[in-house]
Amino acid sequence: MASMEEDFPRGGVAKKPTESKIEVQRTEVDNLFQSNEQVETKKRRGAAKDDSKKPKKQKTDERNVGDLTLNKAAKVVEILHAKNVKQGMLLLGCVKDVSDFEVTVSLPCGLQGFLSIRNICDSYTKLLNEQLDSEDSEEIYSLQHLFHPGMLLRCVIAKLDVSKTGSLSIQLSINPKLVNQSLTSSSLKAGMVLSGCVESVEDHGYVVDIGLSGTKAFLPKRAVTAQHNSEDLKAGQCVTYQIEAVKNDGRVVQLSINPAAIAQACAEASQGWSLTNLLPGLLVNATIKKVTKHGLLLDFLSSFSGQVDFLHMEPQPESSYTEGAQVQARVLYVEPSTRLVGLSLRSHLTQPGASVEPSPAGGDRIGQVVKDCKMTAMHHMSGAMLELPDGTPAFVHKNHLKEPNGELNQNRLAAKPEHTCRILDFSLMEQIHFVSLRPSVIEKQFYRYHDLQAGQVVEGTVSELLTQGMVVRLSDHIKGFVPRLHLSDIVLKNPEKKYVAGMKLKCRVLSVEPENKKLYLTRKKALLESSLPLFLSYADARPGRVSHGFIVCIKDFGCIVRFYNNVKGLVPLRELSSEPIVSPEDVFYMGQVLKAKVLQCDPDKAKMVLSFKAVFEGQTGDSAQPEFDCEVGKSLEAKVMKKSTNGLEVSILPDEIRATLPTMHLSDHVSNCPLLLQSLQEGDVISNLVCFNKNKHNISLTKKPAIRWSLEEGVVAKDFSEISVGIQLVGWIKNIMPYGVFVEFPHGLVGLAPKSAMVDKFLTDTALAFQLGQTVVAKVTNLDEEKRRFLITLKITEITSPEGDAQMRLLHGLRERRAVSEMLAGRDEDDLRRALAALCVAQRLKLTVDGVKDDGATFKSDDLGGATIQASKHGMTGVNLTEGQKVTAAVLHVDIQTSCVHVTLRPELLGKKKSLTEGVKYAATVQHVDGDFAVVSLQDTAQLSLVQTRGHLNEAFLSESATLKPGAAVEVEVVEAACEELGGLPLLARSRGSPPQRQRAASESQAGARGHRYGETLQAQVKAVKPTCVTLTLGDGSTGRVHVSEVLEPQDVRVGSFPTSTLKVGSTVTARVIGGREASSHRFLPFSHPNFKFTIAELTLIPSKLEKIDFKSVSTKEKLSRIQVGEEITCFVSKFHPDRKSLEVTTDPSVTGTVELLAMIKHPQDAAHPEKRYRLGQAVRAKVVEVSFKPHRFALSLTDVYKLEKGCVTFGMVLSVQPHVGLLVKLPFGCKGTVSITDLADAYKSNPLDAFSRDQILRFFLLEENEKGKWQLSLRPSRLNPQQAKPAKDPEVSSLHQLEVGQIVRGFIKSVGEQGVFIRLSRSITGRAELQKSTKYFVSSHTVLSDHLPANRLVSTKILGIDIEEQFVDLSLLPADTGKADVLPNSLGLPLRFVNEAKKKHDLKKSRKRSLSESEANQPESKNPKKKKKEAKKARADDNDSGVEVYFREEDKEKPRPAAAQPPPGPAAPARLQVAASFSWDVGLSALKPASAGLDPDSSDGEDQEESTKPQKKKSRHELEQEKKTAEKALVQREMELMDPSLRPEDAAAFERLLLASPSSSLLWLQYMAHHLQATQIEQARAVAERALKTISFREEQEKLNVWVALLNLENMYGSPETLRKVFERAVQFCEPMPVYQQLADIYAKSDKTKEAEGLYKTMVKRFRQNKSVWLSYGTFLLQQGQSDAASALLQRALNSLPSKDSVDVITKFAQLEFRYGDAEKGRNMFDKVLTSYPKRTDLWSVFIDLMVKHGSQKEVRALFDRVIHLSVSAKKIKFFFKRYLEYEKKHGTPQSVQAVKEKAVEFVEAKGTEAAS
Repeated sequence: MASMEEDFPRGGVAKKPTESKIEVQRTEVDNLFQSNEQVETKKRRGAAKDDSKKPKKQKTDERNVGDLTLNKAAKVVEILHAKNVKQGMLLLGCVKDVSDFEVTVSLPCGLQGFLSIRNICDSYTKLLNEQLDSEDSEEIYSLQHLFHPGMLLRCVIAKLDVSKTGSLSIQLSINPKLVNQSLTSSSLKAGMVLSGCVESVEDHGYVVDIGLSGTKAFLPKRAVTAQHNSEDLKAGQCVTYQIEAVKNDGRVVQLSINPAAIAQACAEASQGWSLTNLLPGLLVNATIKKVTKHGLLLDFLSSFSGQVDFLHMEPQPESSYTEGAQVQARVLYVEPSTRLVGLSLRSHLTQPGASVEPSPAGGDRIGQVVKDCKMTAMHHMSGAMLELPDGTPAFVHKNHLKEPNGELNQNRLAAKPEHTCRILDFSLMEQIHFVSLRPSVIEKQFYRYHDLQAGQVVEGTVSELLTQGMVVRLSDHIKGFVPRLHLSDIVLKNPEKKYVAGMKLKCRVLSVEPENKKLYLTRKKALLESSLPLFLSYADARPGRVSHGFIVCIKDFGCIVRFYNNVKGLVPLRELSSEPIVSPEDVFYMGQVLKAKVLQCDPDKAKMVLSFKAVFEGQTGDSAQPEFDCEVGKSLEAKVMKKSTNGLEVSILPDEIRATLPTMHLSDHVSNCPLLLQSLQEGDVISNLVCFNKNKHNISLTKKPAIRWSLEEGVVAKDFSEISVGIQLVGWIKNIMPYGVFVEFPHGLVGLAPKSAMVDKFLTDTALAFQLGQTVVAKVTNLDEEKRRFLITLKITEITSPEGDAQMRLLHGLRERRAVSEMLAGRDEDDLRRALAALCVAQRLKLTVDGVKDDGATFKSDDLGGATIQASKHGMTGVNLTEGQKVTAAVLHVDIQTSCVHVTLRPELLGKKKSLTEGVKYAATVQHVDGDFAVVSLQDTAQLSLVQTRGHLNEAFLSESATLKPGAAVEVEVVEAACEELGGLPLLARSRGSPPQRQRAASESQAGARGHRYGETLQAQVKAVKPTCVTLTLGDGSTGRVHVSEVLEPQDVRVGSFPTSTLKVGSTVTARVIGGREASSHRFLPFSHPNFKFTIAELTLIPSKLEKIDFKSVSTKEKLSRIQVGEEITCFVSKFHPDRKSLEVTTDPSVTGTVELLAMIKHPQDAAHPEKRYRLGQAVRAKVVEVSFKPHRFALSLTDVYKLEKGCVTFGMVLSVQPHVGLLVKLPFGCKGTVSITDLADAYKSNPLDAFSRDQILRFFLLEENEKGKWQLSLRPSRLNPQQAKPAKDPEVSSLHQLEVGQIVRGFIKSVGEQGVFIRLSRSITGRAELQKSTKYFVSSHTVLSDHLPANRLVSTKILGIDIEEQFVDLSLLPADTGKADVLPNSLGLPLRFVNEAKKKHDLKKSRKRSLSESEANQPESKNPKKKKKEAKKARADDNDSGVEVYFREEDKEKPRPAAAQPPPGPAAPARLQVAASFSWDVGLSALKPASAGLDPDSSDGEDQEESTKPQKKKSRHELEQEKKTAEKALVQREMELMDPSLRPEDAAAFERLLLASPSSSLLWLQYMAHHLQATQIEQARAVAERALKTISFREEQEKLNVWVALLNLENMYGSPETLRKVFERAVQFCEPMPVYQQLADIYAKSDKTKEAEGLYKTMVKRFRQNKSVWLSYGTFLLQQGQSDAASALLQRALNSLPSKDSVDVITKFAQLEFRYGDAEKGRNMFDKVLTSYPKRTDLWSVFIDLMVKHGSQKEVRALFDRVIHLSVSAKKIKFFFKRYLEYEKKHGTPQSVQAVKEKAVEFVEAKGTEAAS
């Protein structure tokens, strides 16, 4: 059946009767295809019915049986219409445009398709998915790298969609699986031209996806580089290739991509093409069958018929084509239903070397309306051809000859002399413009986005409303977007109420981006109706011009206004209005349309300064700016010029410079600011002002004492560059936002305090914490240098305040209030105000009760007539008042503005005042609160004074209950008993915290309410557990901190563990104070004396420190001094710095160390993300590299190396690649080194430095260190891995003694000069080849050689001479010496060097030699003239050597040389060695010669023959026996080598020989696999494994398992997850499943595949739940990963699944695992529980003792021994434990403890004796 289908393909069209041979072959299948042809003909007829009624119906039964062909010829030639396009159809397309996610493809006959990024190929889609799933995946190439306009593609229609406008959208695919779907492996033939996509890039070429499963296509890289100028192909790239060879029945295909060969390759009938697999893009030889007006009918491939429409004929008359002519045509498409084949004869598609032009020659004319066009031809089934006025042809599709619903009269249309058309598009496939004659299209105002200009008023229809704005459609192809801000002059909350879909409206174009097809519109009425000039570019914005713009941004420094085409400018603060504006946000809003006048404009920099104020005042934009002569930080005086609600306009004296003084800058106390503003009048002079910011437009002043102090002391940052993390700055609250507060600082710097960094407590609303203008102290926590932004914190615990800061602020605030009172009293001639101003706090008045109410009482006084005197309910406590009663009261507060006096009548405040002691703390009660101040009374002293309500600048009252109220208790400390500034009142300092219950003694008060003494032991509760520390809540409510190093005993800390994880939140612990930590900086504070106080207590939980009696403080310097370089210590990961790629570790709370990148990685792949290897809080072992005392830091190493030593291997980072030096490398521990070009590899190669790049991390071998401290390094594998490295092809040369005369070595060109060619043989040896020894050609200058011998070129050279004393090596590059081609090419045409002179020298030397031999004829040296003659003859025959060289060679022959100096054997040497290996057993021992006999380099066949003819002296019997023994020894030695099992084979043949002897030895098979893997022969290693599995006997289960495990390891390292899974499934079938599962789990764990290992273990505990070892293995894995809780849960599952008899064993095993990998304390508890239940299990007691000796303290071990020796077991067992107890004490204890054990043993024996006696 297969042969029949091959001989009789489907289809049928009438063929010429001359092809009788084909007719005979196909007559038998006529009936087979008859019905199909009828159906298809009906479909075709139906499709053509609407287009034309002229063609007659052709009956299907009129065809002769013998005229059946593969497809039927078209009745009428017409172009490809959209209605004939079907899914699955193949077409040839041309790339038109490439975007990020889609490629626009031009298809035949003006059609257009879209190729999505998902339809390239499977490999490219996989790469995309991997990039989306992982951030660390490799970068893939974008569509712009894979496609370019004008590129031809074979496409298949993947999907047909209908767009919203009703037009057809063709979705394409170039996936080879779809394009080549009809091809099979058997149909592939050499020479076929196909298309595919690069699937992967390999070392020597590319694997190409050709869409056939089971077929691998390979494209060699050499074929690509030869054609693409060394440009590599990329994964996913579409390539058109030619099949070079088909192997293994189509399973392997070799490709080539020679463009010239592919362009000329024609499809042939012998290649087996059929209608089912015919592909577009094929070039075919065709015969013209028929010429029509509308196109051509062709026959091609001897069996097919096709058509060429008029668009794909060359632009020449039809008469130029004749029937029967041979042409070359390109297949365009194949209609699958009608089997119609479309072809093209256009030269840009068929001619070799031609290309498709992506743009028309006359430029982009799309959208133009062209008049006076002539119709040159009418094709009734397709359309019409036009000729534009410039002679350019154009095509009108038949659908565009009329309106969609109109009637078409083709004759009338063709008769019109002129036509007007609009150019719609340019078809790349036909290289012709497509136009339209529809009036509706021609009359459209806008056809493309290019037709629109910014500022135009357009009409459109509302398409849809979105949350971001509104879509307006201007035409079928153009739609614009109206942003929500531009829907109206004001921001609409419900735009859907104003706009509905379908509404017609007018808009104005804001900007248009034709390339991206983006159009932005506005509906703002002010912009639509504006008659002012439009600013479409910065060139339009000339100074003085006025235009409408809209506000897009409002800042404190002004507003940013935008016009059209994104032209924008700044309106500074001073130009916003004639009235001063402090906060523009309160005046303007986003989107507001305003007139703006241009003051300055710089089109080159795209910057513009505007003014709102100048529009109304008529000012010119170039008014001179005043010169400001004011320095920031300078103390000033100023005169008030004008008052406003936002502040004061002042004039700086004496220069009368205008400046502003905002209200918030009048005082540090927010409540004082409005008082001062009200009291100041125009004309008043204000002193103690400081300029805090100035710019071109304004000078800002402040009177805040805190700001003034920071400027005077220089505690400010003048620029962003001066800001650093940790710096403290004084500023003020500028703005309060829901996410945080903005704080402004002098010099205009602004930082953000996020919500989480505002206060120490949880904050729900940012508006509750601070007030606008409040002075704060901020600390910088984070910097964004790129965006010049920084973050700050306002938390009190992180801020350090200077001593006495609160008292100074109190005095400043009271002075300000006093100044307000004096100004108000002095300004008015009012006696009452003067009297009120004279009152002070605590002054006692004689008053008369005026009225009594429930909430207080009022009084009157003769001296204060008109004033309101009142007492609150709290101020009357303990007093009964009646109206008219005379009383004495104490003044609490005087409000001079409202003439109100607040008094108190409490008896304890009116008694006799007691003296106060400075420095003593008192309990105080709040009596009155006014803004930022409160009046307090001190216990029972009858003393009153004032304190601030905010003890700190940053203190925030988050709730009403937190604020001070009358009656509240506070704690204060007396700073000064009588302060003059306070009028004799005591100066107090508030203490934070709860008030004391009693007054402390002076000795007690030193500890403080918040402090703890050093060494104090206390109980605490765990509040929070972090990896690096544990936060505790102490008994007094304060906070303590435990560093990770202070949790466990040092000996109990296991490497890789997390000590803080042993503590649980809420648990109670015993801690001891060891230090303190600043709340502001978290800096550790050591104790200088036991009474030191601190903010946060630093504690320890280590038992040995809790029990220690003599507990002394140790300074950081002392700790560092105890650490020695090279010492290995335990430290904990604290922080990773990604910018520096360094690790910060701590050994205790006060000592911090740094580990650089090269000192923390052990594999090069770890360098990309070293932080993944080390987690915060993890315990690591490090070696000390360097100790530094200033600052207290030290450098560490995590690689077990702390210093560089000669002969070691270390990691390094390439700093730079220097051609004349090699590699400059950064080494660990601050060292540097260089790698010479000769030390890069064991086998030299050209351009060796190209393989290295900057920042590359490699392993280096340390050769030696020079005097400057630089290391000489090597990258040779023989240095890095001497055991695994192959023999070096170019061995390392360290001295001249390693070189020999006549040796051929390779080296790199160092330089070329007049003295010769200098060649680098090693890092320290450079040889020279003289110019005449460098080339056989005559060169007039060394520059000829330098042009062809660039630096670092690899050359082979022969050593001519060595001068060890002068350190000189003479070399030769001549081909006669090296056996290589000359260094200069033959193409240069240079003459050969001195041929005749060489002959003369030869004759001269020959005569000298003859005379010399005659003179020496009588000497005994010349006894063998024949041999000398033979040697001379041999030397002379070598490469036509000159006589000079022969002379010197004869001299060398006469001089005896040591054996070590002999040159290495030539290529014939291995053949001689084979004699010793393959000896014959039937030869007697006497006939054998030693193996060394065949290695004589001077021996030859000629010599052997000559010597055999000479008479030889008869050997003695002793000599014969000696020769026999020597031969026998050589034979025995060879046998021993062959039988030595420890001798590792070195080649495949040796392995095969050993496997014949031991076919079931898994060790041998594994060594064979390793041999292949060392040579990266992965497939050969797999094949060896498969052979082993088939060869090893089925009885050898363990041997087979070993091979399966090796194969699993191989697939894990070099294979894919899929191959690993398949091998695992096979292994489970052929072996015991349990060991296979366990081995794979171990493989996963060792290769750090934690997720896969855990999944496999979960499967194992389900499948093998009765197997105890599975649970133990899973538990070991979990504990090694640090999952202690998961291991505990697993233990419970194991106990439920296993038999009860195994419970004890499992628990003890898990306990041992806890000791080894997890928490030793947990393991101890588990043993305690088991041994409590089973006390007589002495084996468990013994294991427990072993573990405790290793992991526990001495105290715990002794307690355990004491428990054991009192067990109720046999005396024999107790004796065993006593022995162990005694051994332990002898090893770890003291003589006293040893004696104590002996006494206990005696007591035990006596007790046993007493029991026996009784």
